[in-house]
Amino acid sequence: MEKADTLGKQSMSRGFTKDKTLSSIFNIEMVKDKTAEEIKQIWQQYFAAKDTVYAVIPEEKFDLIWNRAQSCPTFLCALPRREGYEFFVGQWSSTELHFTALINIQTRGEAAVSQLILYHYPELKEEKGIVLMTAEMDSTFLNVAEAQCIANQVQLFYATDRKETYELVETFNFRPNEFKYMSVIAELEQSGLGVELKCAQNHDKT
Repeated sequence: MEKADTLGKQSMSRGFTKDKTLSSIFNIEMVKDKTAEEIKQIWQQYFAAKDTVYAVIPEEKFDLIWNRAQSCPTFLCALPRREGYEFFVGQWSSTELHFTALINIQTRGEAAVSQLILYHYPELKEEKGIVLMTAEMDSTFLNVAEAQCIANQVQLFYATDRKETYELVETFNFRPNEFKYMSVIAELEQSGLGVELKCAQNHDKT
């Protein structure tokens, strides 16, 4: 899995923004005097009409995710597909989290391109206690609901209180030969995160 380290370097094709800063999205100075709740509403309203994934993450949750990401910068998540599941590898690169399908890394190695990037903005964390997140995706591979399912798994695995859940991330990083792919699917199914997606896909079949 060490080849995942290069993920991100190849990601600036297919409509991804290089150096996507918070100030390129909105005027930080203008929200300095607003409360966290007001900023959250502005962020949600801004992205509500756009086909993308976004979130406002509380400071303590982001700190937990961030601290764990420093020691475990890669992990695996499972995306429900019509026939079973597809695995995606996540690789942290500073505050960006890049995802690509496992099959891409297996077949293309260092040339594997990102198919989803989650951008985290901690600029307002100290003052407002929130971290803003948005995403860009390659829509030829992922739709918004699928990207959201992957993004939700970041919190499922990195922000969990369950020792057994986070141990999957640690095993993936430190003892890959012991890692069991099916345990990720079991965790996802237990959480219920992929249920709506699975239902929608099954509905599309008919």
